[in-house]
Amino acid sequence: MNARAALAKLREADARLGRMIERIGPFRLKLEDMHSPFESLTEAIVYQQLTGKAAATILSRVLAIFPAKRFPSPDDILGSEDETLRGAGLSRAKVAAIKDLAAKTKDGVVPSLAALTALEDAAIIERLTQIRGIGPWTVEMLLIFRLGRPDILPASDYGVRKGFARAFGKRDLPTPKEVLARGERWRPFRTVASWYLWRASELA
Repeated sequence: MNARAALAKLREADARLGRMIERIGPFRLKLEDMHSPFESLTEAIVYQQLTGKAAATILSRVLAIFPAKRFPSPDDILGSEDETLRGAGLSRAKVAAIKDLAAKTKDGVVPSLAALTALEDAAIIERLTQIRGIGPWTVEMLLIFRLGRPDILPASDYGVRKGFARAFGKRDLPTPKEVLARGERWRPFRTVASWYLWRASELA
């Protein structure tokens, strides 16, 4: 992602956003390692609706079920009893979601990492939201923080909406539709704009 080109484009396209960019400073998005889509999505499911500390504890317990491996395979998950996975702290819904993820990985719905990186953003969202418990927001986070895609705008994200309200002087949270409409001028660098809106949401 060419941060210099992105910032120049955003400042030119949207003066209000440009002022927030100046206030916040350099763009510092850090990508997370991605060994495989199956692994990253398993972690995403475990972390849903939990604090980071609680989710990390549960994930470590899940991994401890398979001590001979760094990370379980889809076959490992499918071969595990639901109650074994529940004993690690997963809810019934998350056990069902992870097993559906494992099955769809084996069926080819979830592509390999090499195949995933060759797909367009919309195709990745379409494919991965077929998995139980995986919605557009989860896939958008994967596109931003794992794949580093430059033009993702998670308009339903609370932090993005809160930062938008702060950057554009709105008293109430904008609707996702409002965020997307304004975001048209930020293409093809909406990921960079999103990062600045997240930072704006954290300002005192």
